[in-house]
Amino acid sequence: MTAVRVSRPLSWPPCVLQFLLGLSDRQAAEAVRCRIDFKYALAMELNDPGFHHSVLADFRERLAQDDRADRLLDLALARLKEAGLVRERTTQRTDSTHVLAAVRDLTRLELVTEAVRAALEELAGTAPHLLAGLVDEEWGRRYGRPVRLGYPTRPKTRILATGGDAVRLLEHVGEHGADRLSGPRVQALRRIMVQNYNLDGAGRLR
Repeated sequence: MTAVRVSRPLSWPPCVLQFLLGLSDRQAAEAVRCRIDFKYALAMELNDPGFHHSVLADFRERLAQDDRADRLLDLALARLKEAGLVRERTTQRTDSTHVLAAVRDLTRLELVTEAVRAALEELAGTAPHLLAGLVDEEWGRRYGRPVRLGYPTRPKTRILATGGDAVRLLEHVGEHGADRLSGPRVQALRRIMVQNYNLDGAGRLR
């Protein structure tokens, strides 16, 4: 089936998919015509013939006319202000570096927290006597259930605190000669600590 040029107006979803996947106009038009995931995302019938690739360029040209792009940006900013995500007369960062850094910290915090929880759970089954002098009410609150952090405040501080708990746990296991009882989860915690933390000259976690 040959793609045909259609007269119906093109909406923005195909351009979003094109941008996300780094496709040329021809590749994007071919994907809309042939790929079932594109048709599903665009709510198209399976036998929809798609459109000619030049329609994408036409759409971008129309978007650039009469300051339409600026009006869309103003509309987006208005919605962000209503949601409390943007404040007036403040400096807004337009690059994603700080966003990626925040996501990295949160992912690291979840990883270490879940590793500590899993190691404690394993020791509770293999050497429960070790936990008597280590796990208190605060530890029970932190690690008593699978990690659901949401959006914690001060994630870097919590990363260091959780790392400190992990060090205490591993040292406690070593001091009581329980290395031979350590299962795969405790071993995994050791590897995660090596991969995610360093000790500075004063012996503090970083």
